[in-house]
Amino acid sequence: QVHLEESGGGWVQPGGSLRLSCAASGRGFGGDASGWHRQVPGKERELVAVITSGGTATYADSAQGRFTISRDNRKNTMWLQMDNLQPEDTAVYYCNWRRRMTPTYNYWGQGIQVTVSS
Repeated sequence: QVHLEESGGGWVQPGGSLRLSCAASGRGFGGDASGWHRQVPGKERELVAVITSGGTATYADSAQGRFTISRDNRKNTMWLQMDNLQPEDTAVYYCNWRRRMTPTYNYWGQGIQVTVSS
């Protein structure tokens, strides 16, 4: 059974940093993209950043310049380094592992809370 284990969330003051981790297990992964999404109550889930197994990263405008996504293909682990966090970054963050080519898959973590406040 595939499992995505998220960790690293919590509370931080504005301007602070957090590092989220997502460890995927339960099957072989490759030729895919993994990413972080976030959601606040009453709003749709939005993409924060995504990285391919080849290492190409893409960021939402809100994350550009402040967040850094990375992954280790051997360990099936992904990270999101978040710096200069602001109150508007408060959300539940979800990791996602997705492959569009056959065999396709699309897995989600359970979500982890990030709260930025003074």
